[in-house]
Amino acid sequence: MRAKTKPKEIFLQPGEYFVGDAGHRIRTVLGSCVSMTLWHPGKRIGAMSHFLLSRRGAGKLSELDARYGEEAMELMLEELARVRVVASECHGKIFGGGNMFPGVSRVDSLNVGQKNGETARRLLQAHDVPIISESLYGIGHRQIIFDVHSGHVWVCQVKLVDSGGFPLKAAP
Repeated sequence: MRAKTKPKEIFLQPGEYFVGDAGHRIRTVLGSCVSMTLWHPGKRIGAMSHFLLSRRGAGKLSELDARYGEEAMELMLEELARVRVVASECHGKIFGGGNMFPGVSRVDSLNVGQKNGETARRLLQAHDVPIISESLYGIGHRQIIFDVHSGHVWVCQVKLVDSGGFPLKAAP
C-alpha cells in the first residue's frame, strides 16, 4: 500500500491568487479582504484569490492586479482556461469581509468588507458559478484552508477582543 502524499502548502498574501491541482492546499488569513474559491470537482483543480478592494479606482490600467476583486477573478479565469477548466462547471465559495473596526462609524453605508463580499458574489454569479457556501461579514478575521483535492474549505473566524479579553461589540 502506497503512502498518501502530503499536499503542497501555499500561503496567499493579500493581493495574490493561486491555481493548482489536487496536490495543493491553499491557506490565507482574511480581515476585510475576501477570498473566492473555484473548484472543478471532476478535474480536481481549484483557484483561490485574496483581494483587498472590490475594484481599482479611476486611472490607467496597465496590467491586471489581484489586489482588486474584479481583476483577481479575471486572472483566475484566464489561468483556469489554460488548463481547460470552464468557470460555470466549478463550485464557488466566498469568505471574509469582516469588520475590523467595529467601533468606527462610516459616512457611507457599507464598509470595505461588505463591498468586497458583495463584489465576490456578483462576480461568481456573472460567470454562472454556483455559490456552494460562504462565510462573510461579522467582526474579526478568518483563517482559511482550501484543500484542492477534496474541494473542502475550512474556516475559523476569530472575533476581536478588547484589552480586557471581552468580545468587541459593533456600534449601534
